[in-house]
Amino acid sequence: MRGARRKAEPRSLRVAASESSRKRGASGTTASLPTPWAAASASGAGPSSAAGTAPARRDVFRDVDRFHHAMLAGAFMGISPISLLGAWQDWLLHLSLAPGKQAELAMKGLEKIQRFRGFLAACAHDPARKAACITPLPQDRRFDHPGWQSPPFNTMSQSFLLWQQWWHNATTGVPGVAKQHERLVEFYSRQFLDMVSPSNFAATNPEIIERTIKESGANFVTGLQNLLADLADQSDGRADTMTDTFRPGREVAVTPGEVVFRNELIELIQYRPATETVKAEPVLIVPAWIMKYYILDLSPENSLIRHLVGQGYTVFCISWRNPGREQRDVSFDDYRRTGPMAALDAVQTITGSAKIHGVGYCLGGTLMSVAAAAMARDGDDRLASLTLFAAQVDFDEPGELGVFIDESQLTLLEDVMWSEGYLDQRRMAGAFQMLRSQDLVWSRIVNSYLLGDHPEVSDLMAWNADSTRMPYRMHSEYLRQFFLDNDLSQGRFRVGGRAVHLEDISAPVFAVATETDHVAPWRSVFKLVHLLDTDIDFVLTNGGHNAGIVSEPGHPHRAFRLLGHRDGQPHPDPDAWIAATPKQPGSWWPAWIAWLSAHSSGDVAPPPIGRDSAGYPPICAAPGLYVLQP
Repeated sequence: MRGARRKAEPRSLRVAASESSRKRGASGTTASLPTPWAAASASGAGPSSAAGTAPARRDVFRDVDRFHHAMLAGAFMGISPISLLGAWQDWLLHLSLAPGKQAELAMKGLEKIQRFRGFLAACAHDPARKAACITPLPQDRRFDHPGWQSPPFNTMSQSFLLWQQWWHNATTGVPGVAKQHERLVEFYSRQFLDMVSPSNFAATNPEIIERTIKESGANFVTGLQNLLADLADQSDGRADTMTDTFRPGREVAVTPGEVVFRNELIELIQYRPATETVKAEPVLIVPAWIMKYYILDLSPENSLIRHLVGQGYTVFCISWRNPGREQRDVSFDDYRRTGPMAALDAVQTITGSAKIHGVGYCLGGTLMSVAAAAMARDGDDRLASLTLFAAQVDFDEPGELGVFIDESQLTLLEDVMWSEGYLDQRRMAGAFQMLRSQDLVWSRIVNSYLLGDHPEVSDLMAWNADSTRMPYRMHSEYLRQFFLDNDLSQGRFRVGGRAVHLEDISAPVFAVATETDHVAPWRSVFKLVHLLDTDIDFVLTNGGHNAGIVSEPGHPHRAFRLLGHRDGQPHPDPDAWIAATPKQPGSWWPAWIAWLSAHSSGDVAPPPIGRDSAGYPPICAAPGLYVLQP
């Protein structure tokens, strides 16, 4: 890595994909967008090359399938129709052969009819009655408006909720149905029910009717304007207008610092000290490249990086490049070597510290776990500690995101990435929105197009709209080896030709999970306590995958639970632990800062910003160039 340092700007901001392909045997045939003809040409096949004809033909035929699958994905919104058809077929056939389950569903249906009839009778006797025969789930806010308590809207909401509950019973617990197929059937039946909810229609939503009467229909005019503006943005390919309100380097990502190292995949930002002395061990933050780094440096009042600097730490953070087609053959291990390993070299050289606190967020946490395991295997003891924010290392229970991961779905996605060279976050946005369709799809449609409200833009919303991309090869490896095959937790994942084992990690670990995380469910993150043979402090905080991490002191309604698990102690059951552990009010940030301090060796004078003499001169001011790439 030291030979790769540059004192000046690199010749190009492009990854030499063709060179990496030659060195590592990448699956792509060219560095640019491949075609069937390019594949045939690359194989060396020709009329006089009998030995090469068969492989060339196989490549051409496979590439035809890839192009077809990519077009199919566009028609089916990225969803594999075969995967979905197989799931429904599995469910229907097993249900048809389960008379006991059929009888149970019939009995539950009759029970719900009786409950609803009793509710109607009570309402007829007392029209002012506010009691319900079924209540929505805690996270379901569609029927919060007082109008849903009055007839006829109360009957609409109650019948819908009963119907929704019956369908949940019908799609789960059918004997013989594969676990993945059950999740698919339950998930997509819920998506359909969310679509036909009475809250989504102007004629059946009392809040919309009330607004329409109050504004004489002006809400529909405003809603139409909102719709036309959104369609114009999409057709022109413009970025979400929310990003115009919160711009990196102006309103967000404004913690003072300098880019002190840049290579083909990362810029390394070193932040200026805010205290007279700093902890001896610097902090290196590795965010996910599925997101832009400034989720951890939003507005000054909720910036985790600014808070950490203010507590006396020397902080470095990786800003990932937003890859394009030319990075199609960059591998997962390229991200490890060119990302945290190159950054560790830079941080150690600049600060002179023998130990470094490593921090990884989401996919960056998974990458840091792989790097830490490989370092432990190879005798590299530079990590003073390892902190993981909402990061999984065991993907056996990936939560609802696992709905989109099976062989058929993954093949379709790989072929889409093959045709484009990368996966755009806009394609992934549909999947993430489906996980929370009530809040992210239908509620937004109702609020923006029917009620005519202009959504209040926050820095977190603007950051979420600042999309990124994932290279074809890297993302394919990640989905297959982690999500589909779960190689890391099983000791099968290889780095440098040899397997890495999580239990080799000896550095103390601080792990944070969030209660309502749809990306890294907290029980999945909790498995770190069982998989690592080291001291682990585990925090479970309220909030979701992003909002639970951006949880600054003073943030209202924040609370967390803390587990201090020492190596060698009996392993706790997650459900028993959460039941027995009371919540602590407030942010978890101070608990983490105290933990970092306990694993630091003392205070020293702040190190210089970069080290020109060692090949790490300050290049430009933070937030750098990569974060600004569209």
